[in-house]
Amino acid sequence: MNPADAIDFARSAILVLLEIIAPAMITALVVGLIIGLLQALTQIQEQTLVFIPKIVAVFIVLLIALPFAGAAMSGLMTDIANRIAAY
Repeated sequence: MNPADAIDFARSAILVLLEIIAPAMITALVVGLIIGLLQALTQIQEQTLVFIPKIVAVFIVLLIALPFAGAAMSGLMTDIANRIAAY
């Protein structure tokens, strides 16, 4: 394996990682922003108020996105297997 192949493999692995984690991170960001705005509007400054809605929302999104994450990981594994077989 030459350095160009290693960089290409690392790039594809990072892209798959971003595909898998993006829905959960965007959900956590949106829910955190909404709860933060709600806290600012109502002047409730409870620090632990954010955690329960954020955890529930991220869990639901992960359940919904699980088939897509599995397909992305399967595609990466197929690519890795094809590269191994090519050498």
